Amino acid sequence: MRLAAREERGQREGQPSASTSAARPLSVVIPTWNGGARFRELLVALASQDVEHELLVIDSGSRDGTAEAARAAGARVLSIPQSEFNHGATRNQAIAATHGGIVALLTQDALPMGRDYLACLAKPFANPRVDGAYARQYPRPDCDPLLAERLRRWSAARNEPSLQVLAPGDPVASRKLYEALPPMERYLSCVFDNVASAVRRASWEQRQFPARTFGEDVAWGRAILLAGGALAYEPSARVEHSHRIDMRREFKRLYCDHRNLYELFELFQVRNWRAVWHGAQGQQRVYRELLESQALTKAEQRRWRLYSIPYTYVEGAAQFLGARSHWKTAQSRFWAWADRRIRRGV
Repeated sequence: MRLAAREERGQREGQPSASTSAARPLSVVIPTWNGGARFRELLVALASQDVEHELLVIDSGSRDGTAEAARAAGARVLSIPQSEFNHGATRNQAIAATHGGIVALLTQDALPMGRDYLACLAKPFANPRVDGAYARQYPRPDCDPLLAERLRRWSAARNEPSLQVLAPGDPVASRKLYEALPPMERYLSCVFDNVASAVRRASWEQRQFPARTFGEDVAWGRAILLAGGALAYEPSARVEHSHRIDMRREFKRLYCDHRNLYELFELFQVRNWRAVWHGAQGQQRVYRELLESQALTKAEQRRWRLYSIPYTYVEGAAQFLGARSHWKTAQSRFWAWADRRIRRGV
């Protein structure tokens, strides 16, 4: 039986909800838009947490009963027009309306795995140097095999906790150390993920999330480290989160991701079309070996093998075009138009 089903049964038997609209030392913020059944599972999981918490949902014009479900679960709901949603600014608006000294952030489809999720995520803040913490992510059971493997290799899938810090309390030394790092190490030192994270209110009040259409979390992580602060990765705080693979969505996401990585860290991994071609050839071999190592039927093996061929070119092209979009959009009206179209709705 799924955890959510067990928890829902516990609530029907009279178990009090851990979620409330009243002020609490720990707050939870969730931006929503047509969250569907997955969001309702999330509400059940939060209601059964070991830690009582203030729950605030900021909804961007849902039409599927998301806001009503949140209120029924004890949340306070802020409503904004969909046109006003911004990954950074919207989260800032919601955090400002809460009261907790620690504010946990979740996306509407990230499902806590266990009643101790919030308690585990709050553990790193016992260290007064920690400004933010992020949780471990697991792919959903129905996640496609190609995407599931990539998620397992993501920074938020490590087994051991870690503390990311440059020069504690020293912005000048922190920037000097940061600038001496190669681009990839700069990025890895600043990783932070608002799929499932938490921030110390006092730290957020000094440095709020930047108003960005994508990547507000890693941009905030960079700002925190350059200020001499620290970020914690806490793998005992676990969420289940993934999406069904879709080439169009993956192209848009990877494009925006690498646009962001170049802007913040000067990271440019795929430098030309030749690299897109050769990278795809190598990645196809990786995916073939990956699929052969999994318990898939012959039909599934064949399906995902065929899917992986165009998918590898989509991956490389998105990374290449996203990273170079900063100067291409300045040189070409067409690229400026295409860039706006690609980034819309991400």
